[in-house]
Amino acid sequence: MRFIHVRVPRDRSDAVFEVLGDEQVDYVVTEVADDDALVVQFPLPVQAVDTVLADLRDAGVDDSFTVIANAETASTPHFAELERRFVEGEEDDDAVVPEEIRSKARNMKPGVRTYYAMTLLSVLVATVGLLLDSPAVVVGSMVIAPQVGAALTASVGVAFSDGRMIRDGMSSQLLGLGLAVASATAFGWLLRATQFVSPAVDVTTIAQVSARTSPGVLSLVVGVCAGAAGAFGLSTDLPVSLVGVAVAAALIPAAAAVGIGVAWGYPAVAVGAAVLLVVNVLTITASGAGALWYLGYRPEAWRERAPVDALRSGRLNAVVTALVCILVVTGAVGAAVADQSAFENTTNDVVEDVLDSPEYDRVVLRSVGVEFTGFGLRASPREVTVRVKRPADQPYPTLPGRLEDRIATATGSDVSVSVEFVETATAGESA
Repeated sequence: MRFIHVRVPRDRSDAVFEVLGDEQVDYVVTEVADDDALVVQFPLPVQAVDTVLADLRDAGVDDSFTVIANAETASTPHFAELERRFVEGEEDDDAVVPEEIRSKARNMKPGVRTYYAMTLLSVLVATVGLLLDSPAVVVGSMVIAPQVGAALTASVGVAFSDGRMIRDGMSSQLLGLGLAVASATAFGWLLRATQFVSPAVDVTTIAQVSARTSPGVLSLVVGVCAGAAGAFGLSTDLPVSLVGVAVAAALIPAAAAVGIGVAWGYPAVAVGAAVLLVVNVLTITASGAGALWYLGYRPEAWRERAPVDALRSGRLNAVVTALVCILVVTGAVGAAVADQSAFENTTNDVVEDVLDSPEYDRVVLRSVGVEFTGFGLRASPREVTVRVKRPADQPYPTLPGRLEDRIATATGSDVSVSVEFVETATAGESA
């Protein structure tokens, strides 16, 4: 429920009172000293706010003084009827007004010190979780990450063509994630230098790390869904706090993986995770703005004139610039991700086909890892790591070469295949 305060010029008061009467809204009026205006206050269900305020604007009330506050309960003669109409009846609509969306997005972003401190703590926890290969610890880092406010601020800015919100949201994300990457790098270097984690550890073999170093289409689903869910939460009376975990899931572990790649000297790990991080930032922003547009929220200029006229007047410069930047960066990164995904899919098919041969009937495929090589990262062969389980008495010395030849032929790429064997033995068998 919301409690509305609006400033009404005295010469428009009769029209305003008529609108409120027609909508069966109970109100009180407060005189304003030394001012040719009144302050009108009334409670409304959330679902009725947009409709009633739109009618008041048509009656001559501007938005120079409008306050929308949360309220717990209301006992007025017609409030139950309003709830039946707007909450339960044919006018059921749980959308909130644009002003409230802007306010909710801004309020979700904590103060500067808290934002950067929580970002630092969350990425340190994520780094530990990745190195321990512990999904539970990684999830813990997502819970305390504060990125949702900045991400949704950017989405709301794009949806409403608010240049200030776009700049605020994107700059907060860039600075926060930059701090996260730098902190993860320094922390990883410290762990190596103090021997808490052996410098010889191959971080590419850690499942939680490798899952974030080879971005593919499925990796982007989290970002798209997180942005859209955040938009739905902002535009309705639903809590948005849980969406923060989904936003952080798309950002914080990837930032930690970038730092680990740099600290351990694996450029492919760092670049692959960085690509995933950038794409997720953009997809969260774009999908959040797209969901708001789908729900009917548009730049103010669109409500005043036709979209074409608004574009010609330059009143949509902020949203056009933001969308062009998103499309250019996403297009470049998307091409690299699409190439990587195609190579991975073909490689997986070839590996499964080879291992289906009768001579490998005792070999069990565990995983296939493909190093990210987008943007011309490496001039050397693309590296593929195949992990299989085999009996201890079966060496299969020709398997790596056979896989390498088949993958190179199928993909048309220069590849280097390494096979990691997990041996199994039972009593009575020689090791």
